[in-house]
Amino acid sequence: MPALDYGTVSRYWERAGPSILGPYMMEGFGFPAAAGRFRFRAECKIVKQLIDGADQEGNILDLGSGIGCWTEYFAQRFAEVVAIEASTPLFEALERRCRPLANVKLIHGDVMLFQPEGQYEVIFLGGMLMYFNEDDVICLLRRLVPFLKPGGIILCRETTVRDFDITRDGDYQAVYRSVKNYRRIFSECGLSIAKVQMNVPYVAMQMGCEIARKWMATVPAQMQLTSVVGRLIYGGLRLGYPWIAHVPKALGLAYPELKNHFFVLQDEPRPMSSSTADDEAA
Repeated sequence: MPALDYGTVSRYWERAGPSILGPYMMEGFGFPAAAGRFRFRAECKIVKQLIDGADQEGNILDLGSGIGCWTEYFAQRFAEVVAIEASTPLFEALERRCRPLANVKLIHGDVMLFQPEGQYEVIFLGGMLMYFNEDDVICLLRRLVPFLKPGGIILCRETTVRDFDITRDGDYQAVYRSVKNYRRIFSECGLSIAKVQMNVPYVAMQMGCEIARKWMATVPAQMQLTSVVGRLIYGGLRLGYPWIAHVPKALGLAYPELKNHFFVLQDEPRPMSSSTADDEAA
């Protein structure tokens, strides 16, 4: 598999706009900002369930925190949040959002160079592993494990594919890995998977992105009416959510191309629950 060029990855995010759509890769399709906010709120419901039982007096480490939506969310629920972001425009947006929060510590820097201190109840990686080559993913996770509190978790949210890994090249580079491959990687890091859960709001919005992309590829530019079509697509997805995200599977369709999963990781072996197996197959 071709390796990512970290220089290219860094340049892309140094040019990124600090909108709610940008980090979700939903810009350029005519979607309103409400589409990004909807997806975030829906993901919050999933995360709330996945971190249920975590000690609210504990600390959170938010790696690759982007514009700070998750940092702000965790700050309202835990004693302290340490947030690290390398992209200058995203860090500036993170700073603006979280400046009023006294329990947030912000660090502008590379997560691979960050030296954790103390122990954390939750370590959150919200769509960051896809921007690292496998050796560096393993290196990072192994380095984080000793900083988990007993019973603490690493919570990853990563874009996934069904079968074989896909490496995007060009100006935007990322590696989309299968759930099976992530299981192998996590195992190599000495981590067990307590739960895998499909990110339904991501899948629904990704369906919209792929519909819009096909529309833009087939309709002449002067007739695309992107903002109108984007709003119509988003309205249809909202109307059919959440069941619409499950329609392709029910029809036997490999659609959308990309999915997304939450992984709850622990540093001690635990048997996989039946619900985990069901979610992984989704």
